[in-house]
Amino acid sequence: MKVSEKWLREWIDTPLTLDVIADKLTMSGCEVEARDPVATAFSGIVVGHVIEREKHPDADKLSVCKVDNGQGEVLQIVCGASNVRAGLKVPLALVGAVLPLPDGKDLKIKKGKLRGVESFGMLCSSTELGMSDKSDGLLELPDDAPVGMDIRDYLQLNDEVIELAITANRGDCMSMIGVAREVALLLDAPMTPPVIEPALVQHADTFPVVIEATDACPRYVGRVIRGVNPQAATPLWMQEKLRRAGVRSISALVDVTNYVLLELGQPMHAFDLAMLQDGICVRYARDGETLTLLDGQTATLRSDTLIIADAHKPVAMAGIMGGEPTSVTDATRDLFLESAHFRPAKIMGKARSYGLQTDSSARFERGVDPAMPVQAMERATQLIIAICGGEVGTLVETCADASVLERNSINLRPERIRRVLGVTMPDTTVEGVLARLHCDVVKTATGWQVQAPLARFDLTIEEDLIEELARVGGYDAIPAQLRPRAPCITQPSESSVRQSSLRQTLVERGYQEAVTFSFVDPKMEETLAPGQTALALANPISADLAVMRSTLWSGLLRAVAYNLNRQQNRVRLFEMGPAFYQDDAGKTQQKTHLAGVITGNLYPEQWAQLNRPVDFYDLKGDVEALLEQATGTQFHVAPVAHPALHPGQSAQLMTDQAVVGWLGMVHPRIEEQLGLSQPVYVFELDAAALQQRQLPKYQPVSKFPAIRRDLALLVNRDVLSIVLENAVKKAATPQLMSYHLFDVYVGKGIADDQKSVALSLIFQDLSRTLEDMEINRMVDAVVASLRDEAGAVLR
Repeated sequence: MKVSEKWLREWIDTPLTLDVIADKLTMSGCEVEARDPVATAFSGIVVGHVIEREKHPDADKLSVCKVDNGQGEVLQIVCGASNVRAGLKVPLALVGAVLPLPDGKDLKIKKGKLRGVESFGMLCSSTELGMSDKSDGLLELPDDAPVGMDIRDYLQLNDEVIELAITANRGDCMSMIGVAREVALLLDAPMTPPVIEPALVQHADTFPVVIEATDACPRYVGRVIRGVNPQAATPLWMQEKLRRAGVRSISALVDVTNYVLLELGQPMHAFDLAMLQDGICVRYARDGETLTLLDGQTATLRSDTLIIADAHKPVAMAGIMGGEPTSVTDATRDLFLESAHFRPAKIMGKARSYGLQTDSSARFERGVDPAMPVQAMERATQLIIAICGGEVGTLVETCADASVLERNSINLRPERIRRVLGVTMPDTTVEGVLARLHCDVVKTATGWQVQAPLARFDLTIEEDLIEELARVGGYDAIPAQLRPRAPCITQPSESSVRQSSLRQTLVERGYQEAVTFSFVDPKMEETLAPGQTALALANPISADLAVMRSTLWSGLLRAVAYNLNRQQNRVRLFEMGPAFYQDDAGKTQQKTHLAGVITGNLYPEQWAQLNRPVDFYDLKGDVEALLEQATGTQFHVAPVAHPALHPGQSAQLMTDQAVVGWLGMVHPRIEEQLGLSQPVYVFELDAAALQQRQLPKYQPVSKFPAIRRDLALLVNRDVLSIVLENAVKKAATPQLMSYHLFDVYVGKGIADDQKSVALSLIFQDLSRTLEDMEINRMVDAVVASLRDEAGAVLR
């Protein structure tokens, strides 16, 4: 919201400087983002009157003009503007005038010659005055502009514009009346709004209005105005106020509705009455209906879109933008002026869903005062009659829900103020602030019964009023001291593994933590998780951030590509964050995943060790370091194909109950798609599976010797180590203390479809020394189990 200081001071009479006002607004939550002068610091420019204009003898695009400077002199000036003509009043830069240039330098006007003709000054456009970035010609001034008057004084250019960052809950501040109320509240200064008198009705013509969508439009106000002059010039004061608010002047009728929007915060629309047929209907669109908008686009409407229609067709998207066929033109003579109230929930997001963003939708989405339509209608009527003439018809109001005008009642208690803010406020201070907020206040036994103003949609509960008390009093006035509180020490469960421990494990292994978007490209999501139903966003930021991620790889791989493109060839990143998916019942689920990615050399550049590129087993080692945190859980790695991983270097991590993750090398197709110039290895785990562990238990140490037996076995090449381990477990006795696979051999002496594996078995008893016969029986049982379960035979 852009606010002119001069316009603001028309509402608020205060001796305080703009610096103080801006600081008060910022500290109250309406942050002042920028302050800019409305024109550059030029000097020596006055109102000039072009008396004569002749063609330059030696240049087709130049004119030689006689210009009255208002000081008893007629100056000869050579001008190249296409709109210069006799009788025009324009800004005149006299000899000696100074105009700042965009590069920071100054242009000083001197006498000169253009194609042999002397020129004693310069006629100026709005660009040369610093009032706009571009212009089509000279700045044309009204015919009654006083010749010779300083242009800065005439246009009141000693002004600044402050730009406010309005939060979503303060839609009331998206207008001059709202900002003025806020400033009056903060400064405890009187506010003087413009006087709006009901228009004198000159005819009884009306246009019928029906509200079908009563849930979305509780109030609609309309009026017929006949015999307007659409070609009337917009007054300079209105043009300047619009310009300083960032709105371009279009035509008098359109400018009036834009002006009321800025002044009162109520969006309005003017229809050409001749283009409407048989009445207005506020309803939802029918699928497939189309509407050509004011910006020239043709929108195909959906059934959830609220529209304004006549008897045959849509004529406007309610609260967003009007239609081009029924808009006012230079041929318009009769108007139908509308001013309505739409519920924010029914307008919210609709403009963006059609690729639009308008001043009207920005206000209706945040909430507009439901009592404002009548006041705005009278203000617009007042301005149209004053500028364009016409005859005023009867104001017609259609109210589908009178409860929209009921004010919200809130109970405010002194002890709650003290509890929330930590300070005690005198009753007089509280009542004074509430009065300046335009609340109706009734003293009760427990505090106050407060009715909030209709314009303040954000005042719904007791804490909202307490926030207002803090804002007005100043957050910096609240003492900076800690409240007394009882110490509370929580003891985390010893059986849980903290996320910080998992993070630290990866950091110690050379990884850096990354944080990436949960919104991802649908194409990338389909590539990395084919078959997974992506959760589409109803209102995406952009087309390439349109779904929620089901895998963290999408963000990490883009981060790797970004780093590789900037000559960072050794990358080790991890991320712990949410992934989103739909379960079998169609419900949205969210899980915390831990994912990592490595590429490049195993070690940073150094001289002590021979370096090499990372491989699958380096990644597997990092994953196993994480798995060591979850003691007591048996994890198994199986060579299972994943569509996003290399067919020969893809593995699934699982427990006896479920699959908990994947690891492997990124598929070459995806590497090419992302522009990855070297092999990349990734893993992704369900963080919940790593966060539970069994507490260690004491076991006595045997005093008797341990006996080791090694087995050399022949098995098929496709047999996994987990199969051998399960076979040993099946035949294990309490005396089998441990076992592990310590060698694998293929080659000479071994069949091509087989491999030789070596298992170590450790036997020990707590009460006695085991005898060879007992050990042989236990070994035989293990060998038999290996033969039955894995087809293994002793070499």
